[in-house]
Amino acid sequence: MFCVTMASLSTSDVQQMFNSLDQNKDGLLSLDELVWLLDKTGVHVSEDELAYLVGKEGLDFDEFSYFYDMILLGNNNVGNEKNDEVKEEEMDKDLFKAFKVFDLNGDGLISPQELQSVLWKLGMWDNLDCDRIMSKYDVNSDGFVDFSEFKSMMLAH
Repeated sequence: MFCVTMASLSTSDVQQMFNSLDQNKDGLLSLDELVWLLDKTGVHVSEDELAYLVGKEGLDFDEFSYFYDMILLGNNNVGNEKNDEVKEEEMDKDLFKAFKVFDLNGDGLISPQELQSVLWKLGMWDNLDCDRIMSKYDVNSDGFVDFSEFKSMMLAH
């Protein structure tokens, strides 16, 4: 299961990401553009694998929003037969993988600079205030987001 997880974004933030990724401005994200996004967030998938998952050659904004919710945020309900404990363990593993995407220096903490760097790679830095994001979820006020805080941020809807 993919779980790149980025913080829950507003519709306008997702629209900004879509517009940034839509390099030829045709109103569709090609599989190539989606592969680039996933690669930048640490998920390496071939265009063929993505074509199988997506089922088409490109996504319009509404389809991308759904893709973002289901794939990037890992909000799918695959495996409903599993018990809650197993689901939670899998979710924690996926969240930790996502955490490592943001924890660029591997110290177990996400700094404002690391958050800025990852968001910049995704083409979202221009309109996002990393200090505001950090302060909202940095419950112990140490200037960093640890895994527990990251998990709370990612599960907040």
